Amino acid sequence: MSHRLPVLRPLAPALRARLLGAGLVVVAALVLLSVLATWLLSLPGAVVTVTVILAAVALGVLLALLLPRHWVVRLDEDGYRVRLLRSARARSARWSEVLDVQAGTVDGVRCTTLRLRDGRSTTLPVDALAGDPTELTSLIAEQLDRTHGYRRLR
Repeated sequence: MSHRLPVLRPLAPALRARLLGAGLVVVAALVLLSVLATWLLSLPGAVVTVTVILAAVALGVLLALLLPRHWVVRLDEDGYRVRLLRSARARSARWSEVLDVQAGTVDGVRCTTLRLRDGRSTTLPVDALAGDPTELTSLIAEQLDRTHGYRRLR
């Protein structure tokens, strides 16, 4: 199975929905606190207006950041890059620096770990990424095989 690179993987839709829901709850709580403070402290109504405007801007930014076009993992001919994932100690590396790839679970979460020759590693929680987790691991293994000149026995 040959794939065209680059491959971009955004956050999984379920995770994006959870993050958006949490953002909505926080913004709603801030607006509610603003209304309560305005009422209890007899503040001008402009305080609530400004809070609502800032809340709308914050929600717009959150929506823009959670759109699927924002990738979290990028695989290309040269290597890989990871952003927004705390589990990725090595944020990027060339394929020639990757020693091996391992699929497993870390704290009950399915992960693909890329171990680098210098001892660092990148752990990708595959269920947090859009797309098929098995396909992602296969793509990485195929690219490593090409980089190191290995051919799979069929």
